[in-house]
Amino acid sequence: MSASHLPKVAGIDPAVTASPQTAAPNAAAPARSAAPVPTVPPAASTVIQDRLAGMVSDLTTLHELTERLARAVDLDASLREFVRAGAALVGARRGLVVLEPSDGLGPSTTIGLGLGHADLGHIETVPRSATSYGRILDGLPDAQGGAEVLPEPGAAPGTGGFGVPVDPRHREVAARLGYAASYALPLAAEATGRLGAAVWLYDEQAEPSERQRDLAGLYVRHAAEHLARMMEVERSRSRLATVAEELLPSRLPRIAGVQLAARHHTGPRGGGDWYDALPLPEGAMGLAVGSVSGSGPSAVAAMGRMRASLRAYAVMEGEDPVAVLSDLELLLRLTEPARSATALFAYCEPASRKMIVAGAGHAPPLLISERRTEYVETSLSAPLGMLACWEAPSVEIEPAPGETVLLYTDGLLRRTGDPMDRAYARLHAAAAGVPRSARDDPAAVCDHILRTVFPQADGEEGDGGAGADPAEDIVLLAVRFD
Repeated sequence: MSASHLPKVAGIDPAVTASPQTAAPNAAAPARSAAPVPTVPPAASTVIQDRLAGMVSDLTTLHELTERLARAVDLDASLREFVRAGAALVGARRGLVVLEPSDGLGPSTTIGLGLGHADLGHIETVPRSATSYGRILDGLPDAQGGAEVLPEPGAAPGTGGFGVPVDPRHREVAARLGYAASYALPLAAEATGRLGAAVWLYDEQAEPSERQRDLAGLYVRHAAEHLARMMEVERSRSRLATVAEELLPSRLPRIAGVQLAARHHTGPRGGGDWYDALPLPEGAMGLAVGSVSGSGPSAVAAMGRMRASLRAYAVMEGEDPVAVLSDLELLLRLTEPARSATALFAYCEPASRKMIVAGAGHAPPLLISERRTEYVETSLSAPLGMLACWEAPSVEIEPAPGETVLLYTDGLLRRTGDPMDRAYARLHAAAAGVPRSARDDPAAVCDHILRTVFPQADGEEGDGGAGADPAEDIVLLAVRFD
């Protein structure tokens, strides 16, 4: 008869007891020898786990900071993100990064964190030899970066925390700005060499711990390579913008009866927006604005060819703007069949205050005065290069004395990020709101419109709305009739 089993508890079998028929183990049998298992004291295990957790946390922090840096869109944004992240790593609240490439080709700039323009001006008055980052910028072989602590009151005069001479002007500026110590590191990339230096400022006498210095060193080495790449991009953009500016009029002509002003802002990728104003026979003048599709060096080159060709056509048959644009369309179709362009050309007689305007897929001119602010009703037309044969009727307008005619490219509208109807309304409202004191100056009219349409910057184009494209060029050409 089998022995009864104990009942299960919560689905778990109870411990099995030895059966009476089963022989007991031989207690006299020698036990097998086993290798001793090393044991880790509980305290040491906790230390190792804490250390591993700290390493994982540090790697996660570095990953997040480098990802944020990689998302920066340009050099200025990269520098701001760099100095902010570095301050978080070394436990500082303020700091600055000085970009001064050793090859002398620029760009040279200083970006501050928690410092105003006046504060940066005060720091720049300090002799370079009095600061650790200044010695780094001068390229001294012993300037490897590190902490510099200003002396406590009563300490040996003229010495810092590491026996470095401290200029009295440095102490004065430090007291004025409220910092007592600094920590500086050089910025150097493998391909470009020394880029500059970063310095973080402490409100109290302190310096980063060894762990903070290690993290900051790893981050700075990675960031320096990123900054070097962004610096090369900035140099390329600057060169392209310079070429684009050289392809546009170096100055506007002086013609009796009118005042001219122009504003041109090239996008970071280099676009094909352009303008022109040239004197014509019998006291007339030709005015033109246009935009070539695409961006980059090829678009800039195409823009230069378009402007040069239009000037030639304007001299030959400027009294007929439709013929000028027809010749330009034929040239574009034969020489650059894969590219399109918009253009507007106006033949102007200042003495009689008469303008004959023809447009090819271009935004209409805007009349601005105290009595009226309205768009000129131009005929609907296709851009150049879109149809087998382009032609559209011209429109004649007669501005009143004191009125300003504004010509512009669609980059002004697209840069806002609004739908086109709202962008037109925003431009109209900005033109209608030009102060009376500025209406006599076409340059002031342009500046007011830019400040109003793009309020993010003072006198410069801002970033626009959420849907804005900051790569768009902006062109304004204002003509005021006396």
